[in-house]
Amino acid sequence: MRFILKFCLLLLFSSCAMAPVKKEKINGVSYVASRDTISIKHVQPVINVNANFAAIMPFGFIRDLEHPEIVHNTERQWFGETRAGAKQYIDELRKSNIKIMIKPQIWVWRGEFTGFIEMKDEATWKSLEDSYSKFILEYAELAEETKVDIFCIGTELERFIDNRPEYWFLLIKEIKKVYKGKLTYAANWNEFNRTPFWSELNYIGVDAYFPVSQSKTPTVEECLKGWEKYKQDIKRIHDKFQKPILFTEYGYRSVDYSGKQPWVSDRSMDQVNLEAQVNTTQALFETFWNEDWFAGGFIWKWFHKHDKVGGNDNFMFTPQNKPVEALIKQQYSTH
Repeated sequence: MRFILKFCLLLLFSSCAMAPVKKEKINGVSYVASRDTISIKHVQPVINVNANFAAIMPFGFIRDLEHPEIVHNTERQWFGETRAGAKQYIDELRKSNIKIMIKPQIWVWRGEFTGFIEMKDEATWKSLEDSYSKFILEYAELAEETKVDIFCIGTELERFIDNRPEYWFLLIKEIKKVYKGKLTYAANWNEFNRTPFWSELNYIGVDAYFPVSQSKTPTVEECLKGWEKYKQDIKRIHDKFQKPILFTEYGYRSVDYSGKQPWVSDRSMDQVNLEAQVNTTQALFETFWNEDWFAGGFIWKWFHKHDKVGGNDNFMFTPQNKPVEALIKQQYSTH
């Protein structure tokens, strides 16, 4: 009898040792830069939602889509958009064991889409490349200085990459001389499958604004069906490069037709629909979070003054103080 008991215990321990260890997901928030410094008061809601990562987003500014100069790290910017501000946010979040991705972004005047940035001649392209290198290496240096977990080398720069792929391969080499951690790029949802340099990065980054439903109030089942073809495409790119998929941004507005064109932030879409936001988000979680090739993602977007934003009459992206916040909290607690 004693022998049998020992044998059963041996089998139990052996099976536990052989069982694959599930990697912790990146359960992230996209932490919006503000005019102010932050404190534990502003970090506590991030902890409360069970997030383990925050994307810190300093900004550079371009006058228009054909202008090559990126203005960044100036006194005219909001504190959180600068190098000093990004560092203060990182230091404060780190005190609560929140891991960090630095994700520098560009804002084109009047909010024009960065994917359409495109120069008209070789000289102007060279000027843009020089300016972008200065911008991105500034924050690669900060990433190394602060030893952040992930550095994102760009966000939704489709035409820049299509036109100048050689530059991007050289830029990645320069970044690696400065920063020794993990790298990604935030490709737009309709761009990621032709981004040429995934082999040089650690994560395949996708801003996951895929259209998954045409309904005014999409059901979870509709959205699950809508995800099927996109999931196949995403998995195919993972299989090709053998790199984990990271949703560098994901999320839906709390409006009617939230799954139809999830990238749209037009304020004329103002019909609040909290159920639509919950259902689209739940379908995304059900589609991806249990896949071992999926690293996790960063909800778009999270403001530092939690008690002043969102709420049941808010029609924008933030999940704060809405029913979807409870869904995210539950999801982030189990992965």
